[in-house]
Amino acid sequence: MYDHFQIERLIDLWLTEDIGSCDLTAQLMIDEDAISTFHMNAREPMHIAGIDVAARIFTRYDSRLTITKLVKDGERVEKGKRIMTISGPARSIVTAERPALNILQLLCGIATETARYCAAMAGTKAKLIDTRKTTPGLRMLEKHAVTCGGGLNHRLGLDNGVMLKDNHIAIAGNIKKAVERVRERLPVLTKIEVECDRIEQVQESLDAQVDVIMLDNMSVDEMAKAVKLVNGRAKIEASGGIRIDTIHAIAMTGVDYISTSKITQAAPAVDIGLDE
Repeated sequence: MYDHFQIERLIDLWLTEDIGSCDLTAQLMIDEDAISTFHMNAREPMHIAGIDVAARIFTRYDSRLTITKLVKDGERVEKGKRIMTISGPARSIVTAERPALNILQLLCGIATETARYCAAMAGTKAKLIDTRKTTPGLRMLEKHAVTCGGGLNHRLGLDNGVMLKDNHIAIAGNIKKAVERVRERLPVLTKIEVECDRIEQVQESLDAQVDVIMLDNMSVDEMAKAVKLVNGRAKIEASGGIRIDTIHAIAMTGVDYISTSKITQAAPAVDIGLDE
């Protein structure tokens, strides 16, 4: 779940960016005392994420607006579904419309793409997890959207766990030395993950008794060999070059997790409209 205090600050930034000093067109075209009701509608099938944030954008701009949310985050809706109703000063509804739609379309897009990847893994034990490849400033919301689509969150930030990658290992000398360095300096740590791009490194990681082994850009055959070698002694994450058309075969190798940036970086925004 995201931090509501941070959301308030983000909403202020979004509104300031889009409106500037005023909504010139709305002031010219809509009477100050005009009252109206608008409906937000799904124009394609989608998974919902960010409905509370979108609603808060409207009331943050004008507390006189009344919002009726007709769906919840995590819910799947069909094309034509009414997902929110906004009533009150017409000027305010039209002015706050674009930031509300922008964030909702983005987050629902991520949730929908995540659900698509999860469906492609059906029948396997593997779980889909996200990465740190998110839009700067929007990470907590985008990771929330991943969970709405059925995925799991990896690290929220660099302070959420130790992941030893090629550069870290090169600096230390080898995997064994890198793991020892971590355990000496942070003995209370309960989880260490090591990135491996060769089978030999998988064995080195097992010898160092790491908790998670990431198989980075390995072929399906190499992943299957790694799973057999590990034999349950550590959790295994597959990563790198994951696509919707390859994820099922990767999941069938027996890995525990599959991580991909496609569900955040490449998820298309869904189509949501606001109509009177």
